[in-house]
Amino acid sequence: MIEVKGLTKHFGAKKAVDAISFSVEKGEILGFLGPNGAGKSTTMRMITGYIPPTSGTALIGGSDIRQDPIRARQKLGYLSETAPVYPDMTVREFLLFCAEVRGFSGKNRNQAVEASMERCFLKGVGHEPIHTLSKGYRQRVSFAQSILHDPAYLILDEPTDGLDPNQKHEVRQMIQAMGEAKAILISTHILDEVEALCPRVLIIAEGRIVADDSPENLRRRDPDHGACTLLLRTPAPADFAARLSALGEIQPVSSDPSGSQALRFHIRPRNPSANPSASIEALCREMGLGIAELFISPGRLDTVFRMLTLP
Repeated sequence: MIEVKGLTKHFGAKKAVDAISFSVEKGEILGFLGPNGAGKSTTMRMITGYIPPTSGTALIGGSDIRQDPIRARQKLGYLSETAPVYPDMTVREFLLFCAEVRGFSGKNRNQAVEASMERCFLKGVGHEPIHTLSKGYRQRVSFAQSILHDPAYLILDEPTDGLDPNQKHEVRQMIQAMGEAKAILISTHILDEVEALCPRVLIIAEGRIVADDSPENLRRRDPDHGACTLLLRTPAPADFAARLSALGEIQPVSSDPSGSQALRFHIRPRNPSANPSASIEALCREMGLGIAELFISPGRLDTVFRMLTLP
């Protein structure tokens, strides 16, 4: 696993990361979220040994990044947010260089590069100088170097930054496939990406962990989780809101103030985990009211993110 133990980082008087501890098991993809300046990239750079922590440490497959940095880094693949590459090299030259740095030589080096290029859809640009490539392709090149040595542990900082929707889909598929056998830590601002890839989410704010849970459980913290929006085909009679409110499982109901003839109603269950839709449908049938739409809100991750990270 990746095991983070009390990582703390000071930049002068500023505490950028405050005693963060967590672990990522093999076969797990952990989403790492936080607003700008929360300490995400600093944490990832400490885990990879790129910058030293003020205190605390990280273990990569049992190897301490501070006490045994070379062995720990050998097990890691790291994609940084800035996609560092040598722009005057061709894609193939850069990856051959990276493979050599990783200890590959001869036939093994060529095989590693070919496999990485194929996995990252770079076959068609292998002989092009990196500086001529789009931002999305440069990101792919950096991704390719991070998986050259088939590492058991991946640290990915904004892995789909600059990619178009098709490229994002391809990269997400790659990450999902690799996540079956690796421990993967992903930092991203794209909440859809987290929900698509990560069974577990860690949120930090001001250098501290404020949540560690599944996306589903985090959405349950949204005040609108379980709330219903009911849209009728014809205006409701005057007593409809009162009869809805009389259903014991929901809170008092009001119509949408923007609606002209009480067609739309907002309904909140008394228990957020309850689903009152069956009772609502039964009442509408009893009163002869046609339902145009009945939407049950699952809660929004972005709402919970703001709740947890805004001062």
